Amino acid sequence: MKSVLVSGGCGFIGRHVTQELLGSGYNVRILDAFIDQVHGDADIDVPEAAEVIRGDVRDKATVLKALDGVDCVIHLAAEVGVGQSMYEIARYVSCNDLGTAVLLEAMIGQSIRRIVVASSMSVYGEGRYQTRDGRQIEHVRRSPANIKAGQWNPVGGDGKPLIPVATDEEKPVDLASIYALTKYAQEKQVLIFGEAYGVEAVALRLFNVFGVGQALSNPYTGVLANFACRLANGQAPMIFEDGEQRRDFVDVRDVARAFRLSVEKPNAAGHIINVGSGQAYAIAQVATLLAAAMGVPEVLPEIMNKARSGDIRNCFANISKARELLGFEPKHRLEHSLTPFAEWVRQTAAVDRAAEMKRHLEEKGLVS
Repeated sequence: MKSVLVSGGCGFIGRHVTQELLGSGYNVRILDAFIDQVHGDADIDVPEAAEVIRGDVRDKATVLKALDGVDCVIHLAAEVGVGQSMYEIARYVSCNDLGTAVLLEAMIGQSIRRIVVASSMSVYGEGRYQTRDGRQIEHVRRSPANIKAGQWNPVGGDGKPLIPVATDEEKPVDLASIYALTKYAQEKQVLIFGEAYGVEAVALRLFNVFGVGQALSNPYTGVLANFACRLANGQAPMIFEDGEQRRDFVDVRDVARAFRLSVEKPNAAGHIINVGSGQAYAIAQVATLLAAAMGVPEVLPEIMNKARSGDIRNCFANISKARELLGFEPKHRLEHSLTPFAEWVRQTAAVDRAAEMKRHLEEKGLVS
């Protein structure tokens, strides 16, 4: 497979995927809608070797044009943001789910051998947990009453906090946000389509992706970008709950390589695969590390002690399947990547919209 269509290829992850593919000898065509929230007025640094078609993935005529002559599709085009998805529901469902449906319909009868779709760790809801005696718990949800009382950690039947452990792909899906619902629908559409039409299909469940090129002025783009934007504007990072919630941060360069491997590895077909670092980081710890990397260690994070609807407490990746099927191994640990990330942030204009995001969520009753 030498010709690849990357939908959403001018976005943060898409640009890195495009670079990775071009560097490995692929011909790349990009389909991107260039929405303001993601791109704004910024100059988009897309390699000249990539062909760019400007258009919406929901427009079938444009999609058919973009598909002409390609061997493989990497489907990244999507609205991204757990919090925003809880009040801009139609927007998220339309772009993510209808957009995927239009793409798949347009692929019928085409000579496309493989499609790789970007899914999300958000489909898990809470990650895996076990009890103090090592018994694994399949379904964990925090009660609204406990959250309102400031009891952030999920508890077992005995009332004691459960222990978070790495989440593998066998963990049952538990959708806690509209965004998660749309990402699950995307991956299921792609896998069902692939089986029905004999197209090799792969779904990558991405964990918290970070790196150079994130849309810093988009408050829904990711926690590390939000922190960086606040720090660059002399503001303390805003952290919901108590800051001890744990996430898996994976460098976008590793993610781009995972997409390339998903195009190349025969055994990946038909599988859902976690793409993360395999490490767990407390959110407050990440804010402190980033402040140090940006040269403002005296700026302490603002702990909100409030929760957002749709948020989960802990989720970090078991990447054994990625190692087995893709030969994937993360090369860029968070703690070793923050300095170059901070240097890029310092050279990038960023408008801090975190307070605006918080206000929108509060107005909708989505913060408690």
